[in-house]
Amino acid sequence: MNRGSGYWPASALSWHAPAALALLTMVLSGCVSTPRSTPQPLPPALPPEQVSQIPDAVPRVEPRSARGNPPFYEVFGKRYFVMDSADGYVERGIASWYGPGFHAETTSNGERYDMYAMTAAHKTLPLPSYVEVTNLRNGQRIVVRVNDRGPFKDGRIIDLSYTAAAKIDMLREGTTMVEVRALKPEEVPLHAAELAPPAPVLANTAPPLVGPLPVYVQAGAFSTEDNANRLKAQLQERGFDQTFVREDMIGGQRLYRVRIGPLPNADAFDAAVRQLNSLGIRDARLASD
Repeated sequence: MNRGSGYWPASALSWHAPAALALLTMVLSGCVSTPRSTPQPLPPALPPEQVSQIPDAVPRVEPRSARGNPPFYEVFGKRYFVMDSADGYVERGIASWYGPGFHAETTSNGERYDMYAMTAAHKTLPLPSYVEVTNLRNGQRIVVRVNDRGPFKDGRIIDLSYTAAAKIDMLREGTTMVEVRALKPEEVPLHAAELAPPAPVLANTAPPLVGPLPVYVQAGAFSTEDNANRLKAQLQERGFDQTFVREDMIGGQRLYRVRIGPLPNADAFDAAVRQLNSLGIRDARLASD
């Protein structure tokens, strides 16, 4: 992590951060991430004049990412609720940045982090979103595409890519006061439209997700179906009528997940987790995939 960042990308959590943060990896991605066996090579260094010529992101209509958009998630004991829409979002606070140490790691929506792309991390905006970031110390503005989660430090509202931070002249300080304003495709700032080429069309994109994702509690996961069905029956006897077993292939192996839901809201989720805890099930967690 660079000195300006308070954020751990989703793929790094399980091996750089405490075990409590490993849960966030599963919540945001919908599956268990495994650490890389070898470090990723760093990208070639670009001179400042080349970095300054990298175009801003251009807002366009995109489907809501299938990954990285749970109804809510927790980090360091704090719960964050993902917005249904970015419309009307404006906030002032501290921006930080993350760079070479995270290049090519997986972002929360499943893409690769590119330190030279105009991207950013945000705790609650839908993924992807487009925002205009203004450095309140010098007035410089950029447009970035939000595809990641963070930063998880008090007072910090956005984590910028290396290039985005360079273009508003905040690399040396590491942090700066900014205004972040969500943009719609029809609200492309003039400075961004003049520099940016047409946005590429992404292949194999998921269909748009309408409304908030359903909330489920995962009570357990088993390699054998019999064990999963046994827990399902026990929970149904205790009044969990919405219990079911979901079968998935993870790393070439079958996994049987015992889940309860869909639940209407976070309060219902908390109540279910408390009841499961009273039954001795201590590792119940959010599942929205």
